[in-house]
Amino acid sequence: MAFGFAELQAAAPGLIAGITTTLEVVAFAVVGGLLIGTFLALARLSPYKWLSVPAKLYVNYFRSVPLLLVLIWFYFAVPMMYNWATGRYLTIDVAFASCVVAFMVFEAAYFAEVVRAGIQSISKGQVNAAKALGMTYSQTMRLVILPQAFRKMLPLILQQSIILFQDTTLVFAIGLVDFFRASYVRGDLMGMLTPYILFAGVVYFLVSATATYGVKQLQKRLRT
Repeated sequence: MAFGFAELQAAAPGLIAGITTTLEVVAFAVVGGLLIGTFLALARLSPYKWLSVPAKLYVNYFRSVPLLLVLIWFYFAVPMMYNWATGRYLTIDVAFASCVVAFMVFEAAYFAEVVRAGIQSISKGQVNAAKALGMTYSQTMRLVILPQAFRKMLPLILQQSIILFQDTTLVFAIGLVDFFRASYVRGDLMGMLTPYILFAGVVYFLVSATATYGVKQLQKRLRT
């Protein structure tokens, strides 16, 4: 059978399941990584060294190790940690759970720097004005600083999310059936590995290019 529309139609269920898994990993990693990264950013900006130093070490460490290595670590660590904490064995998809945790922890280091830069871009005058109104530090951050900072750093967050989407192909190494692995397996099974690899590359390119264009348009709108 030649590689074409009929073959892709037959492969569609597996490929759709694969792209769904990819998007789920990205969604969990972005939300979780952004939450952890925000706390890390606030800790790095803290005047207390017992908060700022560990946060700085965390960020520098995960920005200095390969993502593939982190994925493999958590592939073995997540089931062990779950068993240690609950006394039971992990019953859900180990590959999926470990990938989500690994991406969250890894991306948090990058999101932390984005959030920190966003917070520092807000003038100190707004912090002083909030203090003058009697706001606490947490209220100032939650109601005044972070909403403005997130608006400024939204394009950077989205750009990092695009990079994360591209990096999800690394889950191939631990057996998670994402879009790339689904394409690879189908191609290998049907004796059309090269066409399927090329097809997967085109899909990743189109998604990334479209998302990047959207981010650029968003940046233009935010400048006006």
